[in-house]
Amino acid sequence: MAHRQPDPIKRTIRREQLREMVPLADSTIYEMEQRGEFPRRFALSPRCVVWDLAEVEAWLTARRSTPSVRAPHPDVRQRRTRPVKAPGRAAGAALKGE
Repeated sequence: MAHRQPDPIKRTIRREQLREMVPLADSTIYEMEQRGEFPRRFALSPRCVVWDLAEVEAWLTARRSTPSVRAPHPDVRQRRTRPVKAPGRAAGAALKGE
């Protein structure tokens, strides 16, 4: 009878470690998971979710090798109104309410 080798233990990471590796907001990660663009989390218990470290590292490697497409700049000629600055005030001072 041939003995089957057990699968190697996969290293998992929790949310804190994921945030250190991938500086994206939780909502962005969740949306990317739903679209299939990020490795899926799985539950170890009802209150503990983890990610497979190897999958996250593979995702990072793939993202590093493929340049991301940037969104085009908005066409300012299509604005209906033009931003108005207070006379004699710098834009930053007007926003701060000074």
